[in-house]
Amino acid sequence: MATFISHSPDETAALGEQWGRDAKPGWVIGLTGDLGAGKTQLVKGLARGLGISQCVQSPTFALVNEYHSGRLPLAHLDLYRLDTPAQIIGAGLEDYFNRPTGVAVIEWCERWPDFLTPHAARLTPRLRHVRIEQTAETERRITYEDLGD
Repeated sequence: MATFISHSPDETAALGEQWGRDAKPGWVIGLTGDLGAGKTQLVKGLARGLGISQCVQSPTFALVNEYHSGRLPLAHLDLYRLDTPAQIIGAGLEDYFNRPTGVAVIEWCERWPDFLTPHAARLTPRLRHVRIEQTAETERRITYEDLGD
């Protein structure tokens, strides 16, 4: 497990940008953290690292936003408004968890109970779990672990 301490939204985005430059097809990133922790800021940086020129916004009400202008497509999901796996499946989001063609980032991934199981890592070989914690007004502790290959 790795830890990164961010002191600003720009530093959080810079971490995401590095991940975007390193990303490979099929990568699934699950984000956990409180409201306002910086999850969407990290995704904005990741999109920039992928070369996506579109404005990245939180998909809280849309559930998923897709971006196709970069070197890999990006699917940005938000499960905040969904309480059960049945709701996630009913919304047609389950396929994003299993081998996406580009990169899938899932905010509130803990709402999909199988996300962090060994079974999920077999379905999605490039699985990264990220936890963002606000430790001070302008400081975030970002811990992450790669669970796939």
